[in-house]
Amino acid sequence: MAAQKGSAFLLKISDGAASPTYNTVAGLRTTQMSINGEAVVITSKDSGGWRELLSGAGTRSVSVSAAGIFLGSAAETQIRGNALSGTIADYELSFDGGEKMRGKFLVQRLDYSGDFNGERNYTMTLESSGAVAQA
Repeated sequence: MAAQKGSAFLLKISDGAASPTYNTVAGLRTTQMSINGEAVVITSKDSGGWRELLSGAGTRSVSVSAAGIFLGSAAETQIRGNALSGTIADYELSFDGGEKMRGKFLVQRLDYSGDFNGERNYTMTLESSGAVAQA
């Protein structure tokens, strides 16, 4: 597999239409994704002293964090509205190689900061709600 550009790792938010269009969240400088899983342990006396896990069981989730410069785009306004109302919305993560992942996410945290004579920055954390699938 060839190296991929981090600048092509994009976070997009759905416009909410029946046939959705995903709009890129502008101004992002960093994007990070974590796929998490909780294991169900089924170790017994028959396990020979080794831990055994039940495949396909447990809880899986995807966490996304991002940081960037506030540009006042429609996508940023939509994310802020979702954060204030606690709305779960459809998001897409797209990668340099053309792969995509889609799912419903809740804006868990949205922070704004800015220095005198500098740009306004923001950071956010999204947590999945339901399945996140490759698109």
